Amino acid sequence: MAIWGNTADGTSVEIFTLKSGDIEVRVMAYGGHLVSVKAPDRNGKIADVVLGYDDLATYLKVPNSYIGALIGRFGNRIGHGKFSLDGKTYQIPQNNGVNALHGGPVGFDRYVWKAQETPGGVEFTHVSPDGDMGFPGTLTAKVKYTLAGNTLRLDYSATTDKETIVNLTNHAYFNLRGNDDGNILGHKVQLSADYYTPVDSGLIPTGEVAPVAGTPLDFRTPHVVGDRIEDKFEQMVLAGGYDHNFAINGEPGTLRHAATVVEPESGRKLVVETTEPGIQFYSGNFLDGTFTGRHGKPYARRTGFCLETQHFPDAPNHPEFVSTTLKPGETMHSTTTFTFGVE
Repeated sequence: MAIWGNTADGTSVEIFTLKSGDIEVRVMAYGGHLVSVKAPDRNGKIADVVLGYDDLATYLKVPNSYIGALIGRFGNRIGHGKFSLDGKTYQIPQNNGVNALHGGPVGFDRYVWKAQETPGGVEFTHVSPDGDMGFPGTLTAKVKYTLAGNTLRLDYSATTDKETIVNLTNHAYFNLRGNDDGNILGHKVQLSADYYTPVDSGLIPTGEVAPVAGTPLDFRTPHVVGDRIEDKFEQMVLAGGYDHNFAINGEPGTLRHAATVVEPESGRKLVVETTEPGIQFYSGNFLDGTFTGRHGKPYARRTGFCLETQHFPDAPNHPEFVSTTLKPGETMHSTTTFTFGVE
């Protein structure tokens, strides 16, 4: 552990380095950001395979880039920022057009989390007060990062003192070529998902759970990201590429395969398993060079991809989706693992 810097109000921000074999992971208390993951290619060459910044100051000044952050209270979008619980309607600030994104303009990514070292990792805790960003209930969220072998494991939990909603995730952007080495269009992606949730023009789910078969969103067998990304299929046009929630096959709550990504040139491979019902595959369509990453390299369009394990977007407004409601006395648990290898 080291102090990486201080926020504007003088709060010190800890950064933790986890090492296991050839894998090195750095995570920090500000926003619970996954700052870096160094992993070897098939020839043993080490590269940082997640997007990030060189210093804390950049994370502090870049508004809501979400790169590597823990996301809450509600990951992804809520239509019009509105939802109802027990007959009462709540309004979250709209920070994505008319919708609320990633918990509103001041989400969990903008706070310094309390950190405690654990065997092989670190656990971050954040207490969100009743009414924070319009959400009801005092929510206590915990996320534990553990590195064992070549697997980075994230264990999420949350409790509340009043009925609320919660959907926690991590917003890491990956590039298995290396975070400063071009786009991700040559990566091969396989998703264990027979269905996805179509969206409207605001990227809010319509409520349908549709088969991927016969669409450019069919990744049941591996496909190169760039092969179909400009397809004129309506869903691809609406999202400007891939930015969709996939319903992971199998029983939610059980740890099961969600995604495998391979970068053919380097041979690096990423395997994602999760207990969550969904995963958002996002191809970095809105990266536009605004954010300057490591070594002064701007993060241009499609230079990183996200695999955000989650409950479905806008779930509070779709009773047919797996519920995101959390009640007093209950504990929300979920686990996601990222395993790094080569082939």
